[in-house]
Amino acid sequence: MNDRLSGIDVFVQAVEAGSFSLAAERLLLTRSAVAKTIARLEQRLGTRLFHRTTRSQSLTDDGQAFFERCVRALGELEAGEAELDSGRREPSGRLRVSAPVVFGRHCVAPLLLQLAARHPRLDIEMHFSDRVVDLVDDGYDLAVRIGPLPDSSSLAARRLGQQRMGICAAPSYLARHGRPANFDELSHHTGILYHRADGDKPWRVQHEDGQTREVRVQGRVRLDDLQAIADAAVAGVGLAWLPCWLMAPHLGSGALELVFSSRRVASVDIQAVWPQSRYLTAKTRVAIDTLVEGIPALLSARAGAQGGPSHCVKVAV
Repeated sequence: MNDRLSGIDVFVQAVEAGSFSLAAERLLLTRSAVAKTIARLEQRLGTRLFHRTTRSQSLTDDGQAFFERCVRALGELEAGEAELDSGRREPSGRLRVSAPVVFGRHCVAPLLLQLAARHPRLDIEMHFSDRVVDLVDDGYDLAVRIGPLPDSSSLAARRLGQQRMGICAAPSYLARHGRPANFDELSHHTGILYHRADGDKPWRVQHEDGQTREVRVQGRVRLDDLQAIADAAVAGVGLAWLPCWLMAPHLGSGALELVFSSRRVASVDIQAVWPQSRYLTAKTRVAIDTLVEGIPALLSARAGAQGGPSHCVKVAV
């Protein structure tokens, strides 16, 4: 029976990853080890599972049929393991987590490092990227995402809190260009824009009628990292739309001034996201609970580290 199961997980990973190299990276193996495992599996089954060229690989008809059955079988095994695991108190195994770069480093990593210290059988692997990863295809147990989530039947989510936002600028910029009195005047100012592969991210603001609207600001500098945007704002490059916890030290030191407070700038939701399953493993559940408990307190502490949370709620207009 063990021989019949040998290599199945490697085969499924190779299909889902799209290449032997990426599958090897996920499985912490060499590419050669993955290729040899697939070759042994093909020999045992008496058929080719992949069409291989020097540049690509694709499933044969037999490979596609076998893959579909393997996925169903592994799904049942994982559900059985998760059901048993849910009754255990001590989380164990490897937990792969994805989080945005700056938020992940400052707010997610400290909490998960504490979690790892409390549970010596738990191994945590954190990846920081502002790219929205595919949790299933990329093999993640959990992701932290900021902003609205698209509808998905394959993912489950739990709200971790809100990230309060504000618009700020350096005193040197405001001395040269003046302070906008309302959102309409933002069109006359230069913004430092957060840019991703799908374009510039608009600033979401709260208008006098209570409606949240998107504002497109003109900008000459586009960056894909919030810390770099904060640094550019301190240098006087332009107005910046930033999380309160990130700008708080600069507000406290006087390097930045608040232009529009979090009462006028829309907050964004922070959520934990994981692959939908009938059973949640102990390692994923304890990580989610840790983030739910720790994120709001950590954000509040960071926002208030330089004079209290009022930094981002002062009425500046």
